[in-house]
Amino acid sequence: MAELIKLYEKGTDMRKMNHIISCLKDGGVIVYPTDTVYGIGCDIHNTRAVERICQIKGVKPTKNNFSFICYDLSHISDYAKVSNAAFKLMKKALPGPFTFVLEGNNKVPKVLAQGKKTVGVRVPDNDIPRLIVKELGNPIITTSIPEEEGMIEYLTDPELIFEKFQHQVDIVIDGGFCTGELSTIVDATSDDFEVIRQGLGLLEDFL
Repeated sequence: MAELIKLYEKGTDMRKMNHIISCLKDGGVIVYPTDTVYGIGCDIHNTRAVERICQIKGVKPTKNNFSFICYDLSHISDYAKVSNAAFKLMKKALPGPFTFVLEGNNKVPKVLAQGKKTVGVRVPDNDIPRLIVKELGNPIITTSIPEEEGMIEYLTDPELIFEKFQHQVDIVIDGGFCTGELSTIVDATSDDFEVIRQGLGLLEDFL
């Protein structure tokens, strides 16, 4: 049975944060708030935990299309090739409600890189997941909660999420309500930046 842990974005309780980090280091799966919807995640280097998320999402590990959260731009360049133009764009747009698709490098764990040359990366405008990543020392998986048709509340309300997923994850972080709109996905593998999915972020504001 999962724990429900209340965290505030400003003035985060570090005792609770350290407990979350220990859980992730032990292969735990957590649900956490972002600047868009609640995400489900784990340490990207824990293959077993990534496979658990695949089970929850109902996808095969070889077919996963998960992105991951980095703390900042320098963290992104540890895992992906970033052109000068992409760096300038991300510097303006992040932290924010965007997922940037970039060419991955050999530091991307095999469980995420299977059959793919690209990775999706996020730096959300929410201090809770960024602090988790900073304290953990590794990125965490980010994929939205499995959504029931017409039930957007499941992506935004931590108590409903806890009710539904308490037997599938280890911790649900209650960070309050999220916006309910998904991130905007931008293909940044070339400098002809292309919006793959329009979400909360408006790319033209930063070009």
